[in-house]
Amino acid sequence: MGASQSKDKMQCNSYLNGKGPPPLTGSDGQPSNNHKKNGLIKQGNQPDGGQMTWDIERRSLPGYADCDTIKITYHFDDGIQSDKHPHPGHSYKGTNFVAFLPQNTTGTKILRKLECAFEHKLLFTVAASNNSEYCVMSADIPFKTVKSGGPESLGYPDPAYLKSVMKSLKEKGIK
Repeated sequence: MGASQSKDKMQCNSYLNGKGPPPLTGSDGQPSNNHKKNGLIKQGNQPDGGQMTWDIERRSLPGYADCDTIKITYHFDDGIQSDKHPHPGHSYKGTNFVAFLPQNTTGTKILRKLECAFEHKLLFTVAASNNSEYCVMSADIPFKTVKSGGPESLGYPDPAYLKSVMKSLKEKGIK
């Protein structure tokens, strides 16, 4: 390997030479994971099979005039409650849920943390609605579900929101 070649290039060359990709294990021989599933991150009871997607909208949120908006969409189909839910074996209604973040450094960090929380089933749960019907609802991580209207409407501007959601995620072990 020449002095001008990077370590990434060396790994790529090793792969091309039939030696396979670099190992995905840590120094202890266990699979590595960027989210460090070492017991510090709590596991929730979010229903299986949900989807989290996001995209960028080329407009700003109130209070964040200098950046675009991250639009996060969550989707859960109707399903049957598991033993982690209030009435195992009974049905629940799915949901389509949208949340918004500013596309700045903090908003992007929060997006990554929300992805981790979603993987650990911490963002949603099955609970009874006001009409006693079981459905997928957001758990205890706060979301901004509308773009404007302030905190009273779950919207922006809300100068305390980004710190609040970071604190909630940290309490769940997502740092």
